Amino acid sequence: MHFIDVILPIPLQKAFTYHITKAEAEFLKPGIRVAVPFGKSKIYTALVYKIHQNPPIAYDAKTIHQILDKSPVVTETQLQHWEWIAHYYMCSIGEVMRAAMPNAFLLESETIISKNEKIEIKDSELKDDEFLIYEALQHQSSLKINDVVSILDKKRVLPVINGLVEKGLLNLQEELYEKYQPKLVRYVKLHDNHKSQEKLQELLEMLSSRATKQREVILTLFTLEASTNQPVKVSELVERSGASSATIKTLIDKTILEEYHVKTDRNQFEGDGDADAKILNKPQENAFDKIEAILKEKSVALLHGVTSSGKTEIYVQLIQKQLESGNKVLYLLPEIALTTQLVQRLQDYFGEKVAVFHSRYSGNERVEVWNNMLNNSDKAQIIIGARSSLLLPFKNLGLIIVDEEHEQSYKQFDPAPRYHARDAAIVLANLHKAKTLLGSATPSLESYFNASQGKYGLVELNTRYNDVLMPDIELVDLADKYKRKRMKGHFSDRLIEEMTETLEQGFQIILFQNRRGFSPIIECTTCGTSPQCPNCDVSLTYHQYRDQLRCHYCGYNSAMLKSCQACGNSTLDTKGFGTEQIEEEVKSLFPEKKVARMDLDTTRGKYGFEKIISSFEQREVDILVGTQMLTKGLDFRYVKLVGIMNADNLLNFPDFRAHERSYQLMAQVSGRAGRTDLRGKVLIQTYNPHHNILQQVSTNSYKDMYAEQMNDRYNYKYPPIYRLIKITFKHKDYNRVNLAADWYAKSLRQVFKGNVLGPEFPPVSRIRNLYLKNILLKIPEKQSLSKTKEAIQKIENSFNAVKDFRAVRVIINVDNY
Repeated sequence: MHFIDVILPIPLQKAFTYHITKAEAEFLKPGIRVAVPFGKSKIYTALVYKIHQNPPIAYDAKTIHQILDKSPVVTETQLQHWEWIAHYYMCSIGEVMRAAMPNAFLLESETIISKNEKIEIKDSELKDDEFLIYEALQHQSSLKINDVVSILDKKRVLPVINGLVEKGLLNLQEELYEKYQPKLVRYVKLHDNHKSQEKLQELLEMLSSRATKQREVILTLFTLEASTNQPVKVSELVERSGASSATIKTLIDKTILEEYHVKTDRNQFEGDGDADAKILNKPQENAFDKIEAILKEKSVALLHGVTSSGKTEIYVQLIQKQLESGNKVLYLLPEIALTTQLVQRLQDYFGEKVAVFHSRYSGNERVEVWNNMLNNSDKAQIIIGARSSLLLPFKNLGLIIVDEEHEQSYKQFDPAPRYHARDAAIVLANLHKAKTLLGSATPSLESYFNASQGKYGLVELNTRYNDVLMPDIELVDLADKYKRKRMKGHFSDRLIEEMTETLEQGFQIILFQNRRGFSPIIECTTCGTSPQCPNCDVSLTYHQYRDQLRCHYCGYNSAMLKSCQACGNSTLDTKGFGTEQIEEEVKSLFPEKKVARMDLDTTRGKYGFEKIISSFEQREVDILVGTQMLTKGLDFRYVKLVGIMNADNLLNFPDFRAHERSYQLMAQVSGRAGRTDLRGKVLIQTYNPHHNILQQVSTNSYKDMYAEQMNDRYNYKYPPIYRLIKITFKHKDYNRVNLAADWYAKSLRQVFKGNVLGPEFPPVSRIRNLYLKNILLKIPEKQSLSKTKEAIQKIENSFNAVKDFRAVRVIINVDNY
């Protein structure tokens, strides 16, 4: 008897066992995909995990449906990494598999309905809905569930289908669909019949008298072949000859031309790959040598280099070295927006060796990157990607670069696995015996703490490239400006003055505001009511460009109200401001200048970022208004002024990391200014100019901020001194969430005593009609993390055994930072 354990892409605590034949046992290896039945009638794509001879105890093993691969699509090291993520972040390995594998790899069943030819029935015996389906099957051999939904024009079609199945009129079958479609490009060449000189002469004479357009196409084909020495695409031929595709089809039908298809990658990159890497200046060279020396002894190094110090050039040199040794490199970035600029730079150096992987790519594009990596293709020597690229099938990995390592975007919050890409990258590097380089101008306290403890090597780079001065940072006191009536909208006279001067000199401006939309609150000035989201505990944000109110948590939207819903007066006023309002005010202050906005609303498409970034780089835009997307390591040559519209809403956030994050955000946004010879200027508008964090930003003193924040972390027992596990409860019934959270907290307190905080409602305590409540568990340095998790798991199991609590969703978030 032979059996396999498989990983299913659903949250199961254990692997599931299936029965296989001896021949299958000899062929299968871990990492090969198989189609297996699961539940009553579902078919899933599962991954072979282990092959053994022990039958399952609790159930009879079913047999597998089919084997989907000839060789493994997931490597052994990859499986080990997934196991670590599942174990460390307290989720199932199936959830990691679901996050890691492109959708096109995870085929699922779609039900196919066909007519049972053996049974005849009178139309009068069928109900109206049944008759419609039965009639449709007279004309078509089979239908899918979705087709039935559109035929009957209603959602609940299963009862009707089941009725017909019971009468024996229909057959149901579950079918698997291969989702990956290779991209084929259509090419043409002259048919072999006309290749000889005489035949060609005949052909051209025949066409010249009757079909001039067709003759034009043939002549264009010769010209293209002669000039490029490459196969000719149909699209190119149509464009050059000015003929229609119908003309070309006629020539193919007459067997004058022959068409053929070639499989190509969806992502073609333009970079030549022959640009020489820039020569490093002295400070960069020292930093490079230090990194090399540290990585010989330690597995992780932290590069703390001020903004615009040329960290990317150091990375390029390190990548070059790895490629020469035959190793691959993973380059992690926090934001898709950043890949746009960086891909361009790396392609100039490394050409086709660069592959990109992130969530804006389609399923098919991701499959191509995955396959290129499995096959050790030249096209995937350097992988640039957001956090999900960690889960790809690496071979010969030599170095992982985590750029802007302080960014919170590296932490996945929903759905599981809730991993932190920086920490998971260090583990991945260790599995491959590779090295990790963390880089940032404002490192996270965790990484800097590890470096100061000697766990990581530390390299400092304190001067900007070409010795450009750090920007001059000025704090503007808003309370004083409002009092003296020196404000125009949300702009102080100082900011307008500096903007005017910068624009006159022909430079560009970035304005930062951490809220998208026009105004976060609409309030009735008569009765004080403001429109709330029906599904969440938040006020609706007004978006002017669509004239609608939107909820930024669940996506609910409605048309802008004309009058107050409470008192009926049309005295609605906007409170607070977002990027849209700033954009509008800038347009009225500088009507002749071009203004663009970069936030989640303007960058939705796959190329949304590229359009805005490239128009700003090419100086088509004078002033760019945006949210924190702007802060993440973008490199603009001609920005002389950066304005932070309101620093206070960053500082006054209810989170123990609020001050660290504010420092990082403001220092990063300031770093976009004055990246060439001219010294940049940063204006920070605030009601509290004496705040310590603002003073530290203005003097660029990271070490002071670190010392002060670490002091607080020691005193109040927060990371990096203590570790955190956050447990969130979700349910639509307020009382049930309360009961469940209290029960859980009580159980935790019996084990962990005073290190349990909560349960407490978060600032936004209802999202999508579900109430939320949080418990925070602090884990001291000496306490074993794995024993802590075991204790939580036991409590979790007892919790799920209580009938009333089963419907409450429990989310465990390890290292909640």
